[in-house]
Amino acid sequence: MRKFLLSSLIASGLTAALSLPAHAEQKDHFNVCWTIYAGWMPWEYGAAKGIVDKWAKKYAISIDVTQINDYVESINQYTAGQFDGCSMTNMDALTIPAAGGVDSTALIIGDFSNGNDGVVLKGENKTLKDLKGLDVNLVELSVSHYLLARGLETVGLSEKDLKVVNTSDADLVAAFATPDVKAVTTWNPLLAEVLATPKVTKVFDSSQIPGEIIDLMVVNSATLKDNPALGKALTGAWYEIMATMSANTPAGKAAREHMAKASGTDLAGYESQLAATKMFYAASDAVAFATSPQLPATMAKVAAFSFAHGLLGEGAKSADAVGMSFANGVSSGDKANLKLRFEPTYMQMAADGKL
Repeated sequence: MRKFLLSSLIASGLTAALSLPAHAEQKDHFNVCWTIYAGWMPWEYGAAKGIVDKWAKKYAISIDVTQINDYVESINQYTAGQFDGCSMTNMDALTIPAAGGVDSTALIIGDFSNGNDGVVLKGENKTLKDLKGLDVNLVELSVSHYLLARGLETVGLSEKDLKVVNTSDADLVAAFATPDVKAVTTWNPLLAEVLATPKVTKVFDSSQIPGEIIDLMVVNSATLKDNPALGKALTGAWYEIMATMSANTPAGKAAREHMAKASGTDLAGYESQLAATKMFYAASDAVAFATSPQLPATMAKVAAFSFAHGLLGEGAKSADAVGMSFANGVSSGDKANLKLRFEPTYMQMAADGKL
């Protein structure tokens, strides 16, 4: 499914990109989108409670925050130019908009998965090695696929030792409930539902590859360049929400309860997901992560996986096909095709109290 979407998206994304002016124009109305995930629920809260509106008005703009039910579709719509920003992982930012020719900037590094993504196998006391010869259901070519590949490396196995069965995130829990499906790889809240099944074993999770599955708010680079107010408003709103939801106060609890309900769980369920998420509640922590040498090293691993699975486009000759830039003048890949930028400037403004 994803491979088809990617190839068609590269075509449509390039068409969309070519139909736009070379530089985005200054404007005062913007649209961003998000999908349900522990680390992205703050966007729903910020929209519902008027926090995004408040920060938008501060910079004399307006921002619509839209929920999209299908994660991949949200990124497709962003890539096609229907949204100015979208919540997505680092890998998907590279393989969909960036590989599709849409220059994109990771404006906010919200968190990394620290157990929120996992590999689950039916049976008790199982290990990763027990996956050998099995079918594993997952969203093919997603971060779940990346997680599985990284896990297999740790026990001397590879994808050729099993069969990946592409399954929509909407169908994964139901599939695991059938006798034929023995193993799945998925993310929360689906992971929690799967783990609630009797006599199953979580054999690997993202806490074993910390900092590699990163959750972002990605915006169109040209739009951001011509409209820094968008970056300031989104970032300012985000860290106001972070301060509220992380506080051990009645307001903090109410915020988390709101996010729990909006994501289809209760407070205990949502807080268990947050416990498996390394949230960067403080802007200074996000900046430290964005400026560390670990981030370019992680993205090199992600690019290698993406190239090996044909996700960098038909013309890609190597894992360096898509250029990426990082803090402190660091870059990787093809500098003539620089399409993904990890930009800590706005997070630094938040850390410095300059928003």
